[in-house]
Amino acid sequence: MGKKALYKLLIITCFLALSGCAHVRYAVPENLVGKAIVIGMPDIRYYVDKPDSFSMMRKSLVDSFKDESKSDYLVGGIKTYPVLIIGGGVSNSAYGIGLLKGWLEKGSRPVFKIVTGYSSGSIVAVATFSGNDYENRLAELFTSISTKDVVRQKSLFGILFGDSINTSSLFAKKINDIMDENLMAKIAQEHKKGRRLYVGTTDLDAQGFVIWDMGALASKGSPDSVKMFRKIILASCSFPVMLPPVYFQVEAGGRRYDEMHADGGVVGGIFYVDQLIEGVESRGFKTRLYVLNCCYMSPHSKQVEDNLTAIISRTIETNGSAKMSGDTYRIYALAKEKKWDYNLAYIPEDFTPKQKEMFDKQEMQRLFKRGYDDAAVGYKWHKAPPGLVLEGK
Repeated sequence: MGKKALYKLLIITCFLALSGCAHVRYAVPENLVGKAIVIGMPDIRYYVDKPDSFSMMRKSLVDSFKDESKSDYLVGGIKTYPVLIIGGGVSNSAYGIGLLKGWLEKGSRPVFKIVTGYSSGSIVAVATFSGNDYENRLAELFTSISTKDVVRQKSLFGILFGDSINTSSLFAKKINDIMDENLMAKIAQEHKKGRRLYVGTTDLDAQGFVIWDMGALASKGSPDSVKMFRKIILASCSFPVMLPPVYFQVEAGGRRYDEMHADGGVVGGIFYVDQLIEGVESRGFKTRLYVLNCCYMSPHSKQVEDNLTAIISRTIETNGSAKMSGDTYRIYALAKEKKWDYNLAYIPEDFTPKQKEMFDKQEMQRLFKRGYDDAAVGYKWHKAPPGLVLEGK
């Protein structure tokens, strides 16, 4: 056998061996999407575009009003609900963490009725919902890690024939260290008071945005709920290609299937709050909306290295910022229509990025300090997205 033939045989053998190691899928059939439930946990997640599924979520939100005390959220005798929406930003989330910490320590941050997040914003949302101790742990994490502490690139074979460039094992360990039984107990306690914590993922099979009720999950108080909680956060932060998708075992029509989930930012820039509040506004309350975009709202040029990882990373960053910017304007228009009190925060334009890698420790420390300092002197929340001129201004 000649060398060329031997090489061809070797390549074919490798392909066959690798194909045999592939994950065998049992995806949910199209007619059952939105009807499948997580095994043993039928009440922890909802599909935005499936009416039956989403009506269950609205009922959960309506029920939350019964759990709060009469004095909660009263402003001038009117129930005024603070709602916090946290967008993703990968390492730029250090700015958002700093802003939230500074705001809390200044003593003017409200107790949020609803907190939502996706991607890295899901981790921030969990910490903010849970209290100062967990925000301190998250602040320490985001100001001490570097890229090598979070992601590890696969071998060339692993990249070519696998499902991502990097493994998620290191990142999963960081999540597991923070998301423990004590955190579950704290979230369950806040959920019982009528507060709600929601995290978003993308069901890649269904091309749908999925909302997970993390308070309902934490309230189950079982070892399985802790594992599921960690798994959801990992999925919410796993952007396709960069990190592998996360699989959930579900049940529908008496059969078991698996769902492939990834970063919620694949299908949206911001976790739409109108989809949470719609149908319950007739109760006569007011909504005070805070949108925290852990990103820049204007382009920043930088020289991108000529390699696959750097190009993909920059593409994700650019795509995410564009979607988040678009959704910011969309939610502003909705807030004007609904007469909500709209407040927006984002990384200031005068902050010049100096990021040298995906998770640059020094850059994250700079971002955290800037966010903290901005809040410490009294952050002036924007009443409209950049470029819009308010009437009377």
